[in-house]
Amino acid sequence: MVDHLANTEINSQRIAAVENCFGASGQPLAVPGRVLLGEGILTKECRKKPKPRIFFLFNDILVYGSIVINKRKYNSQHIIPLEDVTLETLPDTLQMKNRWMIKTSKKSFVVSAASLTERKEWISHLEECIRHLLTKTGRQPSTEHAAPWIPDKATDICMRCTQTKFSTLTRRHHCRKCGFVVCADCSRQRFLMPRLSPKPLRVCNLCYRQLLAEKKKEAEADRRQLEPIRSAIPGYEPSSGDDSDKSDDDKADQWPADTEFYTSEVSWSSFHS
Repeated sequence: MVDHLANTEINSQRIAAVENCFGASGQPLAVPGRVLLGEGILTKECRKKPKPRIFFLFNDILVYGSIVINKRKYNSQHIIPLEDVTLETLPDTLQMKNRWMIKTSKKSFVVSAASLTERKEWISHLEECIRHLLTKTGRQPSTEHAAPWIPDKATDICMRCTQTKFSTLTRRHHCRKCGFVVCADCSRQRFLMPRLSPKPLRVCNLCYRQLLAEKKKEAEADRRQLEPIRSAIPGYEPSSGDDSDKSDDDKADQWPADTEFYTSEVSWSSFHS
């Protein structure tokens, strides 16, 4: 079907219609070989509350945005390369049914369909496009994914210290590494994660320590690789500075870092106080 529709007038008209709906706020979508395969409205689980979003499936990208006027105007356009997408079916909750997660290296989020059949169709078409792209490019499926943000209403207390209660004056924050809802005291640090952003991002204290440890480990590995080269340079003297100082570990966090909150074993309801 993709080969049949590619570079046809009807496909060009469909893509142009999507571009027109996003207007000047959207990016151009027409490129050689790109085919619009389908569209539909899915409910995206956002930070504040679930919201309807328009989704367009192309043979190489997934595009979604906010609905201003259905079929006429959309904004907040997001473009996701399908090569970077991994899908995970999720169990139903009391609030949302027919859910699955769209995981990418930069952003992961949960969506739900109006029916089980609709979810199966979306996942089937997405997986087919992803499989075709990976076969075509020879790439392996993506293994690094951004953590999905736990919705604000999933918990009334900080998920790290489990002491601070959120209120109008006590704001909720999200760790960009684990996606936990945390208080300001538990997320004062920022760390540069180039995969997510060119700027340092807010992380919780536990993730900050883990990221620092990983960075130190990588630096040590690089040093060991360069050591044979440096020792071969005449007159080279390594620094005698002591870099072995270590800060004392903070008290153990009560939320384990590897807890998965989108699996069937642990539900969001367990977060409520």
